[in-house]
Amino acid sequence: MTERDSDIEFDFFDEPETEEASERVRTPRRPPPGGPRRPVRPPQGLIPMLRLAGLIAFVILAVVLLVIGIRGCASSGKHAKYQGYIQNVRAIAKRSDQIGKDLNAALSATGIKEADLEAKINSLAAQEQQEVAQAVQLGPPGPLRVEHDHLIEVLKLRASGLSRLADAFRQTATSRSATTSGRLIADQARLLVASDVNWDFYFKEPTQLELQRQGISDIGGVPDSSIIPNPDLASTLAMTQVWRRVHGAATGGSSVTGNHGSALVSVTALPDGKKLSASGAATDNQITASTDLAFRVVVSDSGDFQEFNVGVTLTIQKSPKPIVLRKKIDVINAGESKTVTFTNIDINGLFGLPTTVKVAVEPVPGEKTTSNNSADYKVIFSLGG
Repeated sequence: MTERDSDIEFDFFDEPETEEASERVRTPRRPPPGGPRRPVRPPQGLIPMLRLAGLIAFVILAVVLLVIGIRGCASSGKHAKYQGYIQNVRAIAKRSDQIGKDLNAALSATGIKEADLEAKINSLAAQEQQEVAQAVQLGPPGPLRVEHDHLIEVLKLRASGLSRLADAFRQTATSRSATTSGRLIADQARLLVASDVNWDFYFKEPTQLELQRQGISDIGGVPDSSIIPNPDLASTLAMTQVWRRVHGAATGGSSVTGNHGSALVSVTALPDGKKLSASGAATDNQITASTDLAFRVVVSDSGDFQEFNVGVTLTIQKSPKPIVLRKKIDVINAGESKTVTFTNIDINGLFGLPTTVKVAVEPVPGEKTTSNNSADYKVIFSLGG
């Protein structure tokens, strides 16, 4: 065997070792007990279920938001409906009140003739009938339909009362009995007083309660309305005086001729009932100061005629600016006395110091004697003991 052959043989016998070594290197690791691990995968059907759950949650959220939005719109719409209704009623009440003021001015006008007064009242009745038509056109919220029907009835009563009042003046135009005429006229005027009562009892109060039940409190409240602010004007005595004055003007007379007058009767400090003396010193008119301090003033009609809109002024001297309060007597009959009371008086800075309280009654048309219309009272305010 040659040397070359030996090399070949040597190479031949080395190959198995190489293969074995190669096999040893490439031998894979023995799998762990229990078999090979599988890749972690979500359970079959879980992803579609998660997607469905998300979609359901989204739908629920959208429905909730939609319901909240609808409720918000409904609440806003309800509030707007009540607010709009009350605003419309407030406008009607204001116009009806003005009709009442015009009526009072016509009845108290000096020198007005019966035919002119009758025409004026008929005109006011027509205006009130227009307010009835306005009210009929309103669309009240459902819970206020009954109250709204009462509102319409109140306005109809006012229109009818004014028409009947004008007719009463027409019927008594040739009458010779002032008392009988005054009674007939007063009967019609009392229909207007009844309408004021009905407004409060059948419309204002129940409507206010319904607004409270609905949780609506920021729309300004239910308006008042009075076509006869002073019920005394509807009395037989008052209307008798009106008839006499009107028919005096119709026969060529004048309501400002004759004996007209007003007089200051007395002034009393409340609540202790201290009657003030115009001739006394400040110590004689010592007044106990309190939060309930008020002055009661009595005024009389010292003439032979009915008077309207008699002004009364109370003035308390105070530095640097006096306290001035005013009141008005709507109507006062001949020989009658009326009382006005002044309240809410701030006398800070006047304790223990002498000052002056002046009360003055405004002269009425045709009044000649005014010496009894006012008085000055020296007073002193104390804290009491």
